[in-house]
Amino acid sequence: MENQILIDLEKKYTRPSADFLADLKNIDGDFVFLGIGGKMGPSMAKLLIDGLNELGLPRKVYGVSRFSDKTGRQYLESIGVETIACDLLDDAALQQLPEVKNVIYLAGFKFGAVGKEDFTWAMNTYLPGRVADKFKNSRIVALSSGNVLPFVPVTSAGVDEEITPEPIGEYAQSTLGRERIFTYFSKLNNTPTLLYRLNYAVDFRYGVIREIAKQVYNEQPIDLTSNNVNVIWQHDANEIAIRSLLHTEAPARVLNVTGPEILSIKWLAEKLAQGLGKEVSFVNEPENTALLNNAAACHRLFGFPKVGILEIIDITVRWILNDGSEFGKETHFQERKGKF
Repeated sequence: MENQILIDLEKKYTRPSADFLADLKNIDGDFVFLGIGGKMGPSMAKLLIDGLNELGLPRKVYGVSRFSDKTGRQYLESIGVETIACDLLDDAALQQLPEVKNVIYLAGFKFGAVGKEDFTWAMNTYLPGRVADKFKNSRIVALSSGNVLPFVPVTSAGVDEEITPEPIGEYAQSTLGRERIFTYFSKLNNTPTLLYRLNYAVDFRYGVIREIAKQVYNEQPIDLTSNNVNVIWQHDANEIAIRSLLHTEAPARVLNVTGPEILSIKWLAEKLAQGLGKEVSFVNEPENTALLNNAAACHRLFGFPKVGILEIIDITVRWILNDGSEFGKETHFQERKGKF
């Protein structure tokens, strides 16, 4: 059982914002999360249900996954999600899913893609076409990844939505395939769609900041080869994903989603070390390029994230010092050759 400090932290940093509630009022219809069992799905569903309850809006929220984790399914049902066990690659099962106005597409395959290239392409490129056809009368927000973008100089402002993708490796290539397939069906069926390119959501239990903090806490040297990164607090990313249902377009719109800063790993490690009361050491020289996402268009639509980087550092330090749990899933943000 997590202590009261951790419970209070999670409650404070996951409640719906006023901006979120204002937009949620204007999203008509029921909701479905496809691939709800991943890292973001449960917290995004809880945010939505908390918001609907606060506004007194009686909407159905479906959560679709294989649900190999029974505990995860029980949690979702306890907060009000109507769960549906479904292998989305089973087309007969996919077609039996309820028709829903609002679709949040979270399904995908990344870690373990090396050696399972066929499954990676089936999940990331073939399946989106089947989903887009099934839900052609819905509005769709489909999560994508900044991995589809090229590495750029760290002195740049990052890559905006106008830059041509240059994915490295089969995971990133198949993720660009996801975007292209959703765009095709958006044009074909006039389906309002938004492709949500995320660069690195961070949370209490996982993410770039948590990984660096854990290394610092364990007095492991920090690799500076990939010394620059963007991050966004996951709750802010969740709010943007749901609010994006109001900004879907046909043909599909692309939106970069991350925080406003290009952050230095060295600076992050030093700040975390101060909070954790640890010494920090570094190895390797920084490369002069990185995978960097420019989210200026996102900030123009939704404003800056509510939780800034110094607060994220503070949250992470407090979580670790109070023995908070972790998912144990690394982001591999240092990967430069696309091998996941």
